[in-house]
Amino acid sequence: MHRSAPRLSRILACAAVPVMLVVAGCSSDSDDAKSSGASASPSAKKSEPTVEAAKFASLPDACASIGKKTIEDLVPKTKNKGGTPGKSSDTTSRGGCSWNGLDDNGVKGSQYRWLDVGFTRFESDQSLGSGAKRATAEYTKQVAKAQATEDAKKLSAEPVTGLGEQATSVTYGLKKSDEDFEYATIVTRTENVVVTLTYNGAGFAGAKSPSAADILKGAKKAAEEAVSAVGGDGDKSSVSPSAKASSSSSSKESDTSSSGAGSSPSPKTGAKSSSKAVAKS
Repeated sequence: MHRSAPRLSRILACAAVPVMLVVAGCSSDSDDAKSSGASASPSAKKSEPTVEAAKFASLPDACASIGKKTIEDLVPKTKNKGGTPGKSSDTTSRGGCSWNGLDDNGVKGSQYRWLDVGFTRFESDQSLGSGAKRATAEYTKQVAKAQATEDAKKLSAEPVTGLGEQATSVTYGLKKSDEDFEYATIVTRTENVVVTLTYNGAGFAGAKSPSAADILKGAKKAAEEAVSAVGGDGDKSSVSPSAKASSSSSSKESDTSSSGAGSSPSPKTGAKSSSKAVAKS
């Protein structure tokens, strides 16, 4: 009995050895995992995507954005054929111009016309979004502003096709100084620029006021010229340098991917993407 006690102690001691080895092994694996995680390369982290570059880097001269012939037709007897420029502390981001005139026909009455055009350009910003996205928000704001005109009668908002990426016309009647005015506002977004054009008119001294259809027709014609002026009529200097770099990079990548041996060239199509018109009535 006394000899069995030491023997039992030796057996228990031996049995404990594998357990200690297992614990030590687990501890070693855990330390290796921590060490591996701490040495992970920073490049493994996902980088924040960059916003799309703004297409247009400048704005046209607002007073030259609408042709002289159009001004003569829409605003007869205009006081200043060259237009009255709006005040702006940053002409690359905001600009505007207006014309007004009274065609006095004596006892036959008179016709009054007023035309105004405004441009707002947005740059792409990492925290605020792309120039096009910011311009879309401004476009929606301007359409809502026109629709919220106080005391407007027979107000109507309709999409305008074939003008920029988005375009809406807002028409309404308004009584001012006992005269019935007809209004038409065309709001257009072309890439990162918003163009807001308003045309209105009224008959004085017994003369008949212009029809809503004629005012809208005139507004659309002027808006088409103003929107066309944003592109600089093909003047590449109006395109943002960052947009040029982005386009050049995309073109090079496309050339590289299609230059492999045995690859067939991409088919060419003459189809053009249609313009989108969005309106909120």
